[in-house]
Amino acid sequence: MVNRNAGSGTRILTDRLLGGAKPPGYWSQPKSHNAVGVAIAQNRADWGIAIETIARQYGLGFIPAQDEHYDFIVPKARLARPAVQRFRAVLEDPVTRDELTALGFKI
Repeated sequence: MVNRNAGSGTRILTDRLLGGAKPPGYWSQPKSHNAVGVAIAQNRADWGIAIETIARQYGLGFIPAQDEHYDFIVPKARLARPAVQRFRAVLEDPVTRDELTALGFKI
């Protein structure tokens, strides 16, 4: 196993799924999905939990464990700020949406 760093959402999910078990490799705690994928691709671990995009990038198998939902939140008073407006425009751009969909994200 290759785990994720304590406090990450992936680690919280992993700990919940393991139900208190700590298999070999549990204490290997890289800080990114990419690092999990690299460890598995380099045969330093047999399994870990990461996003599907990383599994595809490294030619690894993927078994979905749980969908995640993310929202973009900002105080109402800041909605008109240029940076917020630019970010919203990027998220609403059809090209961006197509690229995110191609990566496996559901919008």
